[in-house]
Amino acid sequence: MSRFWSAGVAELTPYVPGEQPQMQRLIKLNTNENPYGPSPRVLAAIREALGGDADALKLYPDPDARRFKQAIANRFGIDVANVHVGNGSDEVLANVFQGLLKHDKPILFPDITYSFYPVYCGLYGVAFENVPLTDTFEIRVDDYLKPNGGIIFPNPNAPTGRVLAGGEIERLLAGNPDSVVVIDEAYIDFGGESAAGLIATYPNLLVVQTLSKSRSLAGLRLGFAIGHPDLIEALERVKNSFNSYPLDRLAQAAGVAAIEDEAYFDETRRAVIASREALVARLTALGFDVLPSTANFVFARHPSHDAAQLAAALRERSIIVRHFKQARVAQFLRITVGTQAQCVAFTDALKEILVS
Repeated sequence: MSRFWSAGVAELTPYVPGEQPQMQRLIKLNTNENPYGPSPRVLAAIREALGGDADALKLYPDPDARRFKQAIANRFGIDVANVHVGNGSDEVLANVFQGLLKHDKPILFPDITYSFYPVYCGLYGVAFENVPLTDTFEIRVDDYLKPNGGIIFPNPNAPTGRVLAGGEIERLLAGNPDSVVVIDEAYIDFGGESAAGLIATYPNLLVVQTLSKSRSLAGLRLGFAIGHPDLIEALERVKNSFNSYPLDRLAQAAGVAAIEDEAYFDETRRAVIASREALVARLTALGFDVLPSTANFVFARHPSHDAAQLAAALRERSIIVRHFKQARVAQFLRITVGTQAQCVAFTDALKEILVS
C-alpha cells in the first residue's frame, strides 16, 4: 500500500485470471482456450492488413470498428445500431457495469459464477446480491423475480457449464421489465441456445459474446454486445469517455474474417463438442461426477479424491486444470476440453493418479 494510491484502491479485490505458465510440453486445460487455431481467413486478413500499406500502422484504427460491427450485425440479422464492440468481452462487461448496472437497488448474479462480476462491482461501486444456485448448481428463475438493479449471469454458467433454457430466459425477461438483464454468452456456441433472437422483443435484454472461445481468438481480445439501441448508446458513451480506440487495425480485420467464416467456426465447434462428450464418458468411467455441460469445459469431482491433490498430481505430469477454492465447489476441477489426444492423455494421467 502506498500513500500515493487513490482512495478505495486498497479495498479492491482484483480478478485473478487463469494461469499462463511457461512450462514446456504442457497440456494446458485451465483457461478454456480453443484447442484449434483460428480460421485461415483470419490469418490472411491480418497479413493483408499488414501488407496492403506499409504505413497503415502509423494511423489510428477506425474508432467505431464499423466493418466489424457490420459483420456482427449481418450474422445476427440486426442493425449496426444494435452492436457494441470492445477489447474482449471483459471490456464490454466493464462498460456494462458502468453504463447499465449502477442503480439504487443491488444487481443480482449467482453465488457460483464468473468471478469478475464482484470485482467490477467493487471497482465501480455497484451494490450486488449473490443468488445461490440450486443443490444441482442450476439457476432458478424464480429466485430472480424480485426487486433489483439489474441481472447478469453467464449462459452456460461458468464454472459449472450448466445452461438455462431459452424459455426460462424469456420468463426471466418478462418478469423483470424494468431491469436490464445481461446474458454473458462466452460459451454459448458449444451447445446452448443464444438469446440473441430475443433482443427485438425485449428492450431490457443485452447479450454479450466473445471471439476468444469458439472463434479461437483469445490472443486478440475481441468482444461484443447486442441489444436495443438505447442500451448500446449507453455503452458507446462509456467507451468514448474512456478509450475511443479499443480495437486495433489487425484485431478489427481478424474479427471480420472470423465472423464471416461460418464453415470453419462450425467445424471446430463441432470438434470441441465431440471431444467434450468423449471426455465426459472417460471421466465417468473413472468414477467422476460430471455436471452436464454445454461449454468447452467440464466441471467434475471424484467422490474419493481431493480436488486440490488431483490438480497438484496432474501438474507434476505437466497437465494443468483449474481448481476453485469456494466452499461449495472446492472439490471440483474445471477442465477445458482439448483435442481428442489431449483429453486422452489427461484421463490416462488421472487413471494413473487414482490407482497410485
